[in-house]
Amino acid sequence: MNFEPIFLFLKNVARNNNREWFEKNKPKYLLVKQAYEDFVTAFLIELRKFEDGLDDVNPKKLPMRIYRDVRFSKDKRPYKNNLVGGFSPNGKLAQEPGYYLHIQPGDESFLAGGMYVPEPENLAKIRQEIDYSSERFLKIVEDKKFKKLFPALDDFDKLKTMPKGYPKDHPQIEYLKHKSFIVSRSFTDAEVKDKNFLKKLVETAKTIKPLNDFMKDAIA
Repeated sequence: MNFEPIFLFLKNVARNNNREWFEKNKPKYLLVKQAYEDFVTAFLIELRKFEDGLDDVNPKKLPMRIYRDVRFSKDKRPYKNNLVGGFSPNGKLAQEPGYYLHIQPGDESFLAGGMYVPEPENLAKIRQEIDYSSERFLKIVEDKKFKKLFPALDDFDKLKTMPKGYPKDHPQIEYLKHKSFIVSRSFTDAEVKDKNFLKKLVETAKTIKPLNDFMKDAIA
């Protein structure tokens, strides 16, 4: 997979983020879109080898639109300068654990996994599972290979105080404070362009899988 044309197009989008330029360059976008869909399909094929529930997923429905929803945003730029896709049984991480691939030039690419902002009912179930099955949870997040790729859960979405119903001295209080349970691995542009990029993505996803499995069991 040659990511050079994709990066070039996304860089140009960042510099020319307006409808007139985009319409003139629509043929280039369609080529980039197809190339990304092909890569998403290749990654999905690999995920199916160790993830249940993905056999009936349509790979063309996994990438997200490049068009930004600017209705409620002060930022009125109409296009994203990245290409993203969500991988889970019901599509784009719809209230279930899965994987999120983000491709963006400037060393901003990454693969994330876990569960993003679960609804209150599911969030309560996950916290309860961490409380009841802390040994299993710690075995996952403190695994040597896991820890090497993901030193900690992403803490962008975390309570400042303890969650309701749990004592402040709970042994796993810092995990229980999370409102999302996400880990992510960043990739440089050079890594994305490397011939082994897909292989690295697959290895990363396999490392994330035990965390996803824990989340699936919690909300089942």
